[in-house]
Amino acid sequence: MLPTLDGTVLRTFLPTRDFETSKQFYEALGFAKVLDGEVAIYDTAAAGGIILQRHYQKDWAENLMLSLQVDDLDAWWAHIDSLDLPGRFGVRPPTPPKLWPWGLREVHVIDPAGVLWHFIQNRQAGG
Repeated sequence: MLPTLDGTVLRTFLPTRDFETSKQFYEALGFAKVLDGEVAIYDTAAAGGIILQRHYQKDWAENLMLSLQVDDLDAWWAHIDSLDLPGRFGVRPPTPPKLWPWGLREVHVIDPAGVLWHFIQNRQAGG
């Protein structure tokens, strides 16, 4: 019998070009900081999150994509749009909600290291 995954937490390590700027970026988005030291850990949900590390490799960062499924994509878009991420963090402008050919309604955000986030409308919540 396989062990259960109940109670486990999955966190992905993310590169940072500028550790402090990346921390400010994720805090502006509203991610909950769990630890701040040699790495910075943020939770995005009850069972997962991210770990910012003091490491940057351009090819890796710019080919890394993550998805965050949310119940109210329009509310997230309003929040993201209000942050002026390009002005504050020098990132490309986020893309507004759009239904993509693969059948998901998404907002795209690129972090200061070049990591692409897909904020995805939860289908059970009306997407």
